Amino acid sequence: MKRPRTYSPQAIEAARLLGEQIRLARLERRWTLEELAERAGVNHNTIRKVERGDLTVGLGPAFEAAALVGVSLFHADPERRHLETREVQTRLALLPARARRPVSNIDDDF
Repeated sequence: MKRPRTYSPQAIEAARLLGEQIRLARLERRWTLEELAERAGVNHNTIRKVERGDLTVGLGPAFEAAALVGVSLFHADPERRHLETREVQTRLALLPARARRPVSNIDDDF
């Protein structure tokens, strides 16, 4: 039997906030769950879970739903998002190779 996953209060709050923002924006556009689901390429139950802040939904459907209804992810300004993306990529590139997880080919045949 699979053990239920636990999440931090911060993760739960963030998922609920994103879900509520998506729901509000969807309703302001007068879209039904089914309309948003069709545009996002997912089942209406998935959108329902996203709007409830269900953390078992993947990031892809949640982020796509947000983008479709105009909910900003991170910074609303695209230039700022691109700048931050480049900054993080630069910092990651400066880490020593051993700080990154190596791909190990462990031969455990005895």
